[in-house]
Amino acid sequence: MSRHVSISPAEAADRLAIRELVEAYAHCADRRDAKGQMSLFTADTHFVVYMNAKDPIPAQELHSREALAPVFADLNKYVATMHFVGQSTILTLTADRGTGEAYCLAHHITVDGEKRQLMIAALRYYDTFVKVDGAWLFAERLLYVDWIEERALS
Repeated sequence: MSRHVSISPAEAADRLAIRELVEAYAHCADRRDAKGQMSLFTADTHFVVYMNAKDPIPAQELHSREALAPVFADLNKYVATMHFVGQSTILTLTADRGTGEAYCLAHHITVDGEKRQLMIAALRYYDTFVKVDGAWLFAERLLYVDWIEERALS
């Protein structure tokens, strides 16, 4: 059971802003707003994708905001997506830096003629956040794919 403690209004505002950052990432992904999604990261961001969460070797590693463009553009191959953000935990937090973990179920629909396919990816993100000019951004985002399910849709 967690112990509840009092926090300052500034810390509460920071925690809310970080949660909104995590949710903005999913919102931009589902709206195909790659520029908006990229704006959530620092210029020198570190973004790493582990397609198998148990494999210590990443499938992809990027080192700048600009390098994210093709990753986010890749979502255009889907007719629709829906990213459900689950628990989002802040692990550490100072006035200008924090770390956290967020869970997400990412639904992706493809259509090929009459064939509709759904792919659901269970994702975990380990994030490092920094506050730049009063706004929280991702300085690092490690994406772990725990499992993928694929099935036909009617």
